Amino acid sequence: MASAEQVGEVFARRPKRADARRNYDALIVAAREVFGESGAGASLEEIARRAGVGIGTLYRNFPKRSDLFEAVYVEEVRALSASAADLADVPPWDALVAWLHRFVAYVGTKRALAEELVHDSEVFRSCRTEIYAAGEPLLRRAQEAGAARPDASFEDVVRLISGIMAYQFMEPAQRERVLTIALDGLRHPAAYR
Repeated sequence: MASAEQVGEVFARRPKRADARRNYDALIVAAREVFGESGAGASLEEIARRAGVGIGTLYRNFPKRSDLFEAVYVEEVRALSASAADLADVPPWDALVAWLHRFVAYVGTKRALAEELVHDSEVFRSCRTEIYAAGEPLLRRAQEAGAARPDASFEDVVRLISGIMAYQFMEPAQRERVLTIALDGLRHPAAYR
């Protein structure tokens, strides 16, 4: 997992006091929702309003808009990465598929954030490393169980998911069908017998 040093000052800004931490967390949740709905240009006032705090509290925690983008992005990556451990007792193929569905949801919410982050930044690179550290073992476990194609790399899987998510679907059900079709291609042919 990425260390606090690798993600720069994002974690250094996290408040220690319980009330301040609640405000910080509320701002992250609200920002995730508002950025998801309105994109990167979303109103900071709307984020503060939804979080139930004043705009001054938002700026105390996130002096620049980019600070808020980074914090939301890092929190999303942390949640996605941690979810891999929740699947340890699930059969290998089912665990991989469940995590990839979470990955698709993550990619969908991060689109607005990723547009604003510098893809060559330390935060972005560290988060990418953390995602790979969570997903690669799930793929490897499914491959070792004979459930996933042995010739697929996790990079292949990331590109597959990214390609699906680059397309705007009319409805979530269609996106799920396309993902299921793609995952059928990732499944080891022997697993169908």
